[in-house]
Amino acid sequence: MKIRQDRVAINPLQWVASADGWIDPSLAPPLEQQLAAIRAAGIGAVHSAVPGDMAAKDYAALLAEHDLRPAPGYLPVRLTADEAENRQFRDNAARLAEQHAELGVPTAFLAMGMAKDATRVAHPGVGHDAQPGRLEQVRDLLAEIAGIFRAGGITPAFHPHVGTWAETEEETRFILDTVDASVLGFGPDMGHLAWAGADAVQLVRDYADRVASVHIKDLDLGIAAQAKLDGWDYRKTVLAGLWSEPGHGNADVDAFVGALPDDFDGWLVIEVDRGAQETPEESVRKCGEWAAKYV
Repeated sequence: MKIRQDRVAINPLQWVASADGWIDPSLAPPLEQQLAAIRAAGIGAVHSAVPGDMAAKDYAALLAEHDLRPAPGYLPVRLTADEAENRQFRDNAARLAEQHAELGVPTAFLAMGMAKDATRVAHPGVGHDAQPGRLEQVRDLLAEIAGIFRAGGITPAFHPHVGTWAETEEETRFILDTVDASVLGFGPDMGHLAWAGADAVQLVRDYADRVASVHIKDLDLGIAAQAKLDGWDYRKTVLAGLWSEPGHGNADVDAFVGALPDDFDGWLVIEVDRGAQETPEESVRKCGEWAAKYV
């Protein structure tokens, strides 16, 4: 399957992988340095993340200087009884939708967020403490935030994620089956779904008409299985070498891409939370080598 060259992107998490198996944005080098390395790797687009001190038009201009295009960004939300936090999530959604509209990116990923002390971070990938009532609350929250994106002209793509209240195949299907397709699209991450034991290929086939964009994430399935067997937490599993550049793990990346509809015109966004390579630059280069086979 060939993908449009302007539809392959990267979310350069390699630079912000912290020593404790988490993500620390303060570790990122200057944005211009990241963009130069991405372009040198042959990747033509980057996950949209407009810096807080920059207007969307200036961000677009900076990408253009590096011959890069903006790709779908990402919004995490979480269940909370704090109305101030809920207002912040709604404001964040409206702002991201406005930025994406200005950047000309019609899709954004929408996910439940993680916290280091969350119970599913301590017990990842197994649907720990699943509760139907809570899942309905998650569904309602995602539907509400999705409506804000839709009002801004942007398609929200639901993104299941290990360590959150929406991680398993059963939870993914419940949310997609109980929120209308006109409200919420689908933005599967093959790596997180595989870690949670889901059949990502079948999910793409079953919800093909809702797949707006996807995350490409390769992993070591043996480490994922060992982590579940021994009860490792999220960070220990990541530090054990779970993630790798596409084609360097043992997940069936080709089958996942091949399951996309023939008329798919969404984005493939490569993510490597913690690369198997020695440096972030080398990791990004390996990602570019993989992307070249699809364009």
